[in-house]
Amino acid sequence: MNVIASALAAACILAAAGVVAAICVPRRARPALVGAATAGIGVAGLVAGVAALRGEAFAAQLPDLLPLVGLQIELDPLGGWFVMVTGGVLAVTALYGIGYAGHGHGPSGRAVQAALPVFGMALLLVPAAGSASTLLLLWELMAVTSLVLVLAEHRARPEVAQAGAWYAVLTHAGFVTILLGLVLFAAHAGGDSFAALRDAHPSPAVRGAVFVLVFAGFGSKAGLVPLHVWLPRAHAEAPSPVSAMLSAGMVNLGAYGVIRVGFDLLGGGSRWWWLLVLAAGAASALYGILQAAVAADLKRLLAYSTVENMGLIFLGLGAAGVFRTAGASALAALAMTAALLHVLNHAGFKALLFAAAGSVVRATGTRDLDALGGLRPRMPVTTVLFAVGALGASALPPGNGFVSEWLLLQSLVHTLPAGGVVTAVAMPIAVAVVALTAGLAVVTFVKALGIGFFARPRSDAAAAATESPPSMLAAMALLAAACSGLALAPTVLAPALSRAAGAASGAPAAVVDGRVSLHLAGIASTMSPLLIAAALAAAVATTAVLVRLMAARVRRRRAVPLWDCGAGPPTPRMQYTATSFAEPVQRVFDDVLAPETDVDVTPHAESAYLVARVAYQARVPDRVEHGVYAPIIAAARGLGRLGPVLANGSVHRYLAYGFLGITGLLLILAVTR
Repeated sequence: MNVIASALAAACILAAAGVVAAICVPRRARPALVGAATAGIGVAGLVAGVAALRGEAFAAQLPDLLPLVGLQIELDPLGGWFVMVTGGVLAVTALYGIGYAGHGHGPSGRAVQAALPVFGMALLLVPAAGSASTLLLLWELMAVTSLVLVLAEHRARPEVAQAGAWYAVLTHAGFVTILLGLVLFAAHAGGDSFAALRDAHPSPAVRGAVFVLVFAGFGSKAGLVPLHVWLPRAHAEAPSPVSAMLSAGMVNLGAYGVIRVGFDLLGGGSRWWWLLVLAAGAASALYGILQAAVAADLKRLLAYSTVENMGLIFLGLGAAGVFRTAGASALAALAMTAALLHVLNHAGFKALLFAAAGSVVRATGTRDLDALGGLRPRMPVTTVLFAVGALGASALPPGNGFVSEWLLLQSLVHTLPAGGVVTAVAMPIAVAVVALTAGLAVVTFVKALGIGFFARPRSDAAAAATESPPSMLAAMALLAAACSGLALAPTVLAPALSRAAGAASGAPAAVVDGRVSLHLAGIASTMSPLLIAAALAAAVATTAVLVRLMAARVRRRRAVPLWDCGAGPPTPRMQYTATSFAEPVQRVFDDVLAPETDVDVTPHAESAYLVARVAYQARVPDRVEHGVYAPIIAAARGLGRLGPVLANGSVHRYLAYGFLGITGLLLILAVTR
């Protein structure tokens, strides 16, 4: 029997078993059984994805499962790449979730537990859809079940319900635009199967309209600016295992949708499509990392980092599309390879970071970096694992994020001179954006690691923190091992990447003796992550030896208290907080971030000139949310207030509405006849 068919069938059976366990099993054993079923779904997806990447083909039609058109399932190497990444994330985060929920954290209600395996199944089957109707059905199933998971703790915190409302509105608005785009495409193709859509030849105007609609919908799911406002809320307020699945698994399918429709079904399209994608990716990457740099909420910081990394992925997709329309197949393949590799790398380090953040929340009960600190001696394993993820997110060697961002920079730097004025201007700006986001990412994760885990505890909760249980640490260690493997030996994935990047055509990067070797436009360059890691390790070891030798030569002196200028010993209040650490960045980008400050001066009752207390509060709101969505929400509320006026109970008014409606319809029919 076909390996892919067996794996996908096993995933569906495990999802059904997980739902039954969620409904029938007692509350105490429910998280373990449902988590095991979800982990099994992830393993099945991993097997199916690897089989597809090895060249095994699979296609099936199930006419009885969906009225009129039926379900069509097919898995090629492109879909296999996303199924593999999603399956790996599901398997490890589900195991992490067993330990997380087993120690009194996270919801264990029947509805939430039943939604988890169905969500995992939908995540795997979306890249395996073989028709527009199947894709839409699975996409909506994924959206609804993920909404249930986001709302899991809505009874405990009112912010969760608000985050769920934002997510519900924007995810279904995105679904509507995808629906409109694919329906328009299928209407001109004469069928909704991917084979029929590939063979269709609609007009350029129709193709452009289809691409803009689906790009808006898929971009909303990926968290691209300005459609990102749901993501920092939902990913921060969801339980940490769910946050990892959303941020390391679900958002990647937005990139998959753009690749599938734009490169595969529409055949590449026009250059302006991909310049639009390039611009949206660059704006999202820069805006996301700026918001992350000034965030004091640990999970919100990680959520904005997801916006940044999805922006980098879409920047790579935009560059691949621009190169493809210019006929530069080698550069297009390299940019596509960089984007797909960053999908995998981001999934690895972001799942690890959210898992470590969940470990911190379990131990302290807070996500506020200003109230943390001093966790290194109390949670040493979590600190090391968070540092591994932070290294990858900072795009520094030997982190796994460095390899894919280096490939992306190589594709952008080697832009063809014949690409035109627009390309000649856009690509250097894209290079500058990638470089700036990398620098700001270093600042962001130095802040998260240094302020959150080092120094002294700034609250009683941080001082009383204890290490996470072994089950959670084991899952995080698996993710850290995966990140380390991707950083040190990325060339192992070269054959799979070559097949997955076939949607963009061209010549993929070659692999020679464990090095990534590029030969583009007469320029050759090589990069060996393993050699870089070895050189860094040798430098650190040499420095440590020199420090010990110098320390041995220093004559021992008696330890005495230092003069403190009469100020007394330092207290935790004298340390840098996340807010103060990010203030220089906030000042530099003040016009972009538009921070808000509030100073409240309380005088003594005896005299207004004698100050009793001064309260200072600073916050950096999401400027896009306030500038774009706040007026829309205000207008919607204004329209809502017209309801009682229009529907005041008067029968005469209702009859007038009916008369005007019928008259207007008759006039339209008379004009259009």
